[in-house]
Amino acid sequence: MSNQRVINRWWVVVGGIVIQLCLGAIYAWSAFTGRLTAADGPFQFTKTQTQIVFSVGLLSFAVVMALVAGRWQRQAGPRIVALTGGVILGLGYLLGGLAGTSFWGILIGVGLLGGAGIGLGYVCPIAALVKWFPDKKGMITGLAVAGFGFGALIWIKLTSGFKFGPVDLTPGWSGLYGMGWTPSHVFMLYGVLFAVLVGLGATVLVNPPAGWQPAGWQPPAGAQASSTGGVEFNVAQMVKTRQFWALFLTFFVGATAGLMVIGVIQLFGRDALTANGLAPANANVVAGTAMGLFYALLNGLGRIVWGTLSDKLGRRNAIALMTGLQGLVMIAFYFIGGREWGLYLGAALIGFNFGGNFALFPAATADYFGNKSVGTNYPWVFMSYGVGGIVGPVLGGIMGDAKAWMWAFVPAGIGCLIMAAVSLSLKPPTAAAADNPPQPKPA
Repeated sequence: MSNQRVINRWWVVVGGIVIQLCLGAIYAWSAFTGRLTAADGPFQFTKTQTQIVFSVGLLSFAVVMALVAGRWQRQAGPRIVALTGGVILGLGYLLGGLAGTSFWGILIGVGLLGGAGIGLGYVCPIAALVKWFPDKKGMITGLAVAGFGFGALIWIKLTSGFKFGPVDLTPGWSGLYGMGWTPSHVFMLYGVLFAVLVGLGATVLVNPPAGWQPAGWQPPAGAQASSTGGVEFNVAQMVKTRQFWALFLTFFVGATAGLMVIGVIQLFGRDALTANGLAPANANVVAGTAMGLFYALLNGLGRIVWGTLSDKLGRRNAIALMTGLQGLVMIAFYFIGGREWGLYLGAALIGFNFGGNFALFPAATADYFGNKSVGTNYPWVFMSYGVGGIVGPVLGGIMGDAKAWMWAFVPAGIGCLIMAAVSLSLKPPTAAAADNPPQPKPA
């Protein structure tokens, strides 16, 4: 083991959570969609346009994470990559704010650059913490990425005030919008905050010294090693396994469902509630609470709970249970979302299950394809999130403009049910697959 000074590994957790709180800004997009689509406002975006910005951010997030962040953090360490991500994220939001009412300016700034910054920063805490906590992969991954879900709650409520139903934690203050701020002003403030806070979190984001392991813990040997991250696959070996594609497709349907709801819950909630007689102003408040409290809060809790459960139930069983439950709730959500209690319940359950994806899939990637290689392998599993980020929100936006919401929620739910059944067949790949590196093609 190296003589390098070893910090308390829980400081790395703290730094990772601070970073993830900022990166979760992408899930606060619903705080802007109402203002951007207001018929009497300066932006006058269509619902589909708002979802295109969101989808570009999600795709940029996934592509940059896969093509740049995974390999770069392995070579340079997580600190510099996360710090760079924070700077780019901050600059993207500043550009979006300075762009005024320009759709293309917001698309490039908040969508393209903001997503790229998140993609650089996101994998760094996961890759570092799996190395620091090989004894608690599910729990610690869930705890680290919980900040991503809780961050959405913070950034949404800063715009509207921290009022949750009858409970008002900021009496007399109705958020940045209540102070007369526009989305452009909020984008600029958030840009500065993101750059500063991610920089602070990155200061303690380091890998453990070579050979380090937790006191009292011994890495598994023999057959057990192939199911607990002891056998290392490179990307080329991993993508040839059926386990990779099962994880990829299951994550895809889960991402499609969860990201669709994040992108359109304010719009769907407003349409469904007003159709049942609720005044538009009240419908906006209820939909905002559904996203800001129930979805975002349960999204964060779901990451911790599902990650911890997977350490006990096994990753395969947890993934199948979570995805199947999500399928049932997505189908039910269309039918109950027009009632206040139904919107709250559906948002809470969808957020809870969606959050679990971000604890279970990196842990499963580490289990099946190696703890040390998770920083380079998981971004390719995560590409499914980028694809889901195009399909889910854009499908939701198109069906919202067409007033055909059922054809957004029900197909997503059916997809989740199908992949829940498929995921029950997951088994660790054989060690022989990793022992045989890809052979070069003959000239």
